[in-house]
Amino acid sequence: MSMLAIVCFMTASAQKTVVSQSNQNVYDEVEVMPEFPGGVTAMYDFLYANINYPKDAIKQDVGGRVMVMFVVETDGSLSNVRVARKVFPSLDAEAVRVVKTMPKWKPGKEKGRPVRVNYTIPIVFSIKK
Repeated sequence: MSMLAIVCFMTASAQKTVVSQSNQNVYDEVEVMPEFPGGVTAMYDFLYANINYPKDAIKQDVGGRVMVMFVVETDGSLSNVRVARKVFPSLDAEAVRVVKTMPKWKPGKEKGRPVRVNYTIPIVFSIKK
């Protein structure tokens, strides 16, 4: 049995709502969205290389799409990493763990200045037999 964790496309909310946190706004959409260093393909490579499919999920033949949300800070670091859509406890925990190990991103920009941006990544876990 081979295991495969597949990462799907990235999404960001379509609103321009602003939430106050730590005296700085957190945007859902900005002029220049944050980007993983090297782009989407590099992010897929990073996640594929670093995700460990949990043994209990393999044993129970569980898979699915975990939606992970986080804030890309003005310095590119990630904060407030959390699960927005749960699938299975160990899959949810693994998705959060691997996102927390990501390198700094290129921050999002609004009016030419780096700003804090909410971001969502769907991570799909699938067992190939």
